[in-house]
Amino acid sequence: MNGALMVTTQFDIVDIANLAVAIAIVLAGVLSVFYIFVGGISFILSGGQEDKIKQAVHTIRYAIIGLIVTIFSVTIIKILGLVFGFDLLSLITWQKISFLMSDLIDKIVTGSSSGSSGGLPGPGSLR
Repeated sequence: MNGALMVTTQFDIVDIANLAVAIAIVLAGVLSVFYIFVGGISFILSGGQEDKIKQAVHTIRYAIIGLIVTIFSVTIIKILGLVFGFDLLSLITWQKISFLMSDLIDKIVTGSSSGSSGGLPGPGSLR
């Protein structure tokens, strides 16, 4: 319980929300592309069977819809960020995501921050 209080006092809630949004967007995009490939491979391996072709086409269709929704969500998040004054999309780089994740884990486990190693700005300054 005390560790949870320590994290909330040292790590800005907006940074945690930014990190969650960035990870969700990256994960949704990667999974959509993955399922497009899975659907394509299952379409190739269907062997002309109507049921397998239909299932592969559905997989590809829903993966493309998921990718489109992900792209639109980035646009909506950018618009909401401009309206409310947050730069929610500033964290969608692998370097910043990994830095914030390691910094958050360090604060939870040891109670100390990894500082601004790597030349990245600290928590609260990525908005």
